[in-house]
Amino acid sequence: MLDQPIKKVVIVGGGTAGWMAAASLSQFAAGKELSITLIESTAIGTVGVGEATIPSIVHYNHTIGLDELDFIRATRASFKLGIQFEDWHKQGEQFFHPFADYGINFNGIEFQHYFYRLKKNNPSEHLHDYSIACQLAKHNRFAQPRENPNNPLADYSYAYHFDATLYAKVLRELSLSRGVIHLDEKVAQVNLREADGFITSLLLANGQTVEGDLFIDCTGFKGLLIEETLKTGYEDWQEWLLCDAAVAVQCANTREPTPYTRVTALNAGWMWQIPLQHRMGNGYVFSSRFLSKESATETLLEKISGTPLTQPKPFVFQAGRRKKVWNKNCYALGLASGFLEPLESTSISLIQTGITHLLTFFPDMSFDPAMINEVNRRHQHEMERIRDFIILHYKLTQRDDTEFWRYCQSMTIPDSLQHKIDLFKSCGHIVQHEPEAFEKSSWLSIYHGFAVTPERTDNRIDHFKDADIKVQLEKIKASLAEAGQQATRHEDFIRKHCAAPDFE
Repeated sequence: MLDQPIKKVVIVGGGTAGWMAAASLSQFAAGKELSITLIESTAIGTVGVGEATIPSIVHYNHTIGLDELDFIRATRASFKLGIQFEDWHKQGEQFFHPFADYGINFNGIEFQHYFYRLKKNNPSEHLHDYSIACQLAKHNRFAQPRENPNNPLADYSYAYHFDATLYAKVLRELSLSRGVIHLDEKVAQVNLREADGFITSLLLANGQTVEGDLFIDCTGFKGLLIEETLKTGYEDWQEWLLCDAAVAVQCANTREPTPYTRVTALNAGWMWQIPLQHRMGNGYVFSSRFLSKESATETLLEKISGTPLTQPKPFVFQAGRRKKVWNKNCYALGLASGFLEPLESTSISLIQTGITHLLTFFPDMSFDPAMINEVNRRHQHEMERIRDFIILHYKLTQRDDTEFWRYCQSMTIPDSLQHKIDLFKSCGHIVQHEPEAFEKSSWLSIYHGFAVTPERTDNRIDHFKDADIKVQLEKIKASLAEAGQQATRHEDFIRKHCAAPDFE
């Protein structure tokens, strides 16, 4: 079957993962003899989370042909410059994780070394003063990076908050316009080829049989194809990521939308607040070992800022990854491929990179094992690096007010993460493996937010005078402070360019 092209792709499951796959594959299929069928049962529904994103979503939308302003209006989106963490290091403290670098690298040496050299004798120095995204967020303002193309300090990224259900609708309409076949029906049976265990077809509840060459599993946590049928296996990471449940509720907006997500540490986990144009998304992610669903719901309802618009929706999950995302002729996307809690908004990003890997190594009917192995390796690497980044938020806490936080402080962490922490503490160097979801600036944000300070800085700056470093950094700080105050308010930016009809 070498060089015999795949002609039939079947996507099982809708939601964000299914329709992102359909949108990308329908564009990929242009000019090819390739049919795409998406099967979902609207009676089953979807998890409906993933309303906050990271900057890669901007590129994804562009590549599939979505107009940015139309997308924002249709999904009631707001902009996201980063995440504000509250009560994570200690109660009463907060810090910001921006989608931006800090300062400027001088003489081939990363900025943090100059910053920590200056901070040694000036303890009041704060890293957020050297990020344009932090300054914009501080004043609740927003400007697109391309508005200042010649200013290196204005080189930053942004993402979105949006209604995940509305986003899936936009993707569905786009996919159907490109010829994707949509079947609203339940899968009753998965048929396998006796010789090698490959999936050959699906029997639907209405008696219809759908044949395919490549099957994409977007059926959520249960993994109808990848796990229930092919028994691929799952690697559990709950020894490091204790949170295994959440409860979500939407409420009315009581204030103008912020250009950032707010996450607040609570007794047994944390709460998210995601501002959209027409409402606020809220949720409590928690560990069922330390808190009941009923108590979590009660706490969440006490802490939301507006009138509830929905009933609290609980769900459970198991932090970890599928041992393979590509098994035989089945490819898992979204929750079917694994799950890492939404603390750093990576769910949709993982769908996007999963699609990228599939298109990069799109198979023929031979399903070359070398290509399948490489995709699985890339996925495993990406999941491990994100896992370590999220564990970092829990391990570095100084909170000891509850059993949950005491466990987080004392737990043994993966060697890969321990090495990163030890090296930064020693000399301020940030380890970066082959492509990671989070750049060095993100790791720096978390280290600094949890008051981790390196013992020494790069010895190549030893010959610089403290006074000269201070002069250069003060110039950067002043420029960014001015830019942050002069930009348009986030709410006004939306009203001017991309407000939905019901934006009040």
